[in-house]
Amino acid sequence: MLLVLVGRREEDAAVNVQKTLTGWGCLIKTRLGIHDAAAPNCSEKGLLFLELVGDEEKHQELTRKLNLIKSVKAELITLELNE
Repeated sequence: MLLVLVGRREEDAAVNVQKTLTGWGCLIKTRLGIHDAAAPNCSEKGLLFLELVGDEEKHQELTRKLNLIKSVKAELITLELNE
């Protein structure tokens, strides 16, 4: 799972995140984006949840590229059940 926090959505951050995700689209199985639409004129911050498939090294490269974008913080998260 890759979490991506986008600040200043209405500036270039959101556009650059979208361009990056489009280029790496084959890795993305599920994408969910949320922001506070109730805030006046919408919130400038947004959060993306990405379920990734494929090679772990490519996941890390996508995360690195997203973190190069100003006002963006991306982090890979692994959740496992201990059964």
